[in-house]
Amino acid sequence: MAPKRASPLAKHGRDFGQSRKLEQPARVSLYARVSTHDQQTLPLQLESMRSYAAQRGWTIVLEAQEIGSGSTHRPKRELLMKAARRREIDIVLVWRLDRWGRSVPDLAVSLKELHELGVAFVSLTEALDLTTASGRAMAGLLSVFAEFEREVLRERILAGIAQARKKGTRLGRPRTAFAKAIEARALFAEGLSKSEIARRLSISRASVRRLLEG
Repeated sequence: MAPKRASPLAKHGRDFGQSRKLEQPARVSLYARVSTHDQQTLPLQLESMRSYAAQRGWTIVLEAQEIGSGSTHRPKRELLMKAARRREIDIVLVWRLDRWGRSVPDLAVSLKELHELGVAFVSLTEALDLTTASGRAMAGLLSVFAEFEREVLRERILAGIAQARKKGTRLGRPRTAFAKAIEARALFAEGLSKSEIARRLSISRASVRRLLEG
């Protein structure tokens, strides 16, 4: 019987744990994001990631480039996630974690989904490599930090409500909108998309955007 061919990551001493077995060569997607006023770093990000992918013997099948300042709407990242859900990529490669995640909860949620899809995640700057056991252990810490951030947010929200009541602030009819704004921000902090928040609160996606921005 002929020996089984090792995956490209196994050849480099890597493994995906519970992830599906990769075919040769591994298919990687690059994700680069810059602010509107800092677009000069885009070529640097892409060049670094292309070079790293070549060193690892990976095949680049998708390059997603996002330009925007502090926007919560990142269509190119969502395009990449859809490719992952269709099993069209094996690895997501980013230049730095803050290029990918909007917050710690968002980072934790997105990495969890990628892991469940059998898609690895690598960040060059932080040397975070979820194709390794140590990298996956580090990702587990992100969930701890995400929960901590959610608890801090809840405490701030409750403190704000208590302070408003102490001052005798009348919420009246706006209380409904105020309460939904609180809930929307809490859900968003947990990494839910605007569409999912809108579904849960039975409001439009545009309303969710206004609540988050307001």
